[in-house]
Amino acid sequence: MHEDRTDARELFRTLVDHEGPDAFGRVAVPWLAKAGREYRDALAHASADGAWRTGEGVPERPDLHLPHELYALSRVSDALLHHFQPAPDPDGTRPWARKLSTYDGWPVVSPAEYLELFTALGMSPFGGTGFDPFLHEIAEVEQSDDPDEPIRITEVVWPGLMLGQLLFGRSGVRVRAGANHARRGVADCSPLYWTYLRRHRPTVDLSQGWGSNSQWRTDLRLDYRTPASTHLNVAEHTDIDDPANLGDEERLLTSAERRELLRHRCLLKAPAAAEELGDPSRWAGDFFPYSWRLPGPQENTGQAR
Repeated sequence: MHEDRTDARELFRTLVDHEGPDAFGRVAVPWLAKAGREYRDALAHASADGAWRTGEGVPERPDLHLPHELYALSRVSDALLHHFQPAPDPDGTRPWARKLSTYDGWPVVSPAEYLELFTALGMSPFGGTGFDPFLHEIAEVEQSDDPDEPIRITEVVWPGLMLGQLLFGRSGVRVRAGANHARRGVADCSPLYWTYLRRHRPTVDLSQGWGSNSQWRTDLRLDYRTPASTHLNVAEHTDIDDPANLGDEERLLTSAERRELLRHRCLLKAPAAAEELGDPSRWAGDFFPYSWRLPGPQENTGQAR
């Protein structure tokens, strides 16, 4: 263990360096004991959308910059969820295929151990009933013969986690859907934004391209759900409908497609301007949605699109 750190970056690196079985018992359990109640209390400041983001209400651990710390914890989660996810495309024939040679040496924990780690940090797990893009990430699509069949969850692949009202991680789900709602090979294979790692699909986040230290100064995307409303990407400010704030590629998306990208963190089907955007193996990684905000809070309406 790195004795000078008690944070998620330390935990991630120690998990990645661990060889052999019992990554949970040998790495996560000692780290939890070392982090203690003070670390959990610091995380709790992010559990409600409020003053902590403006610097008012200093956490018990003032050395922890919470958006960075939450992002580092999300990397820990991604690494531990890796072996629960669908295998990469064995043929490598789809535009965004991850081949079987993709590195598969991430630490292995049981579902119960995964939940024990994060519930010890004050998080609450959830699974799935009605599909909701705030709560659910599409891991695999079963294509319905009826193109208008709505998205329906058929299996929960991994659990989601809430930290109070803050979404920490969405639940991965297999779904059945008509092609007008979610197309197999796009909704479950195209690049997933605001995400560090998936076994079965490419991912894009703001840490990519930075050095070994700078990449950790990435913030977790902050999405909140209260009993009445949903707030997406609350730390950002760019009007999703203002052409002046959009790059050339984003302007080619319709307003509905930009909202789909923000809500689902990927596109669910080819955009209307797919021909103008060019090779699909490139265009889905060329968007820059990280500062987008919807005009206001959205009412909780279940299967929101």
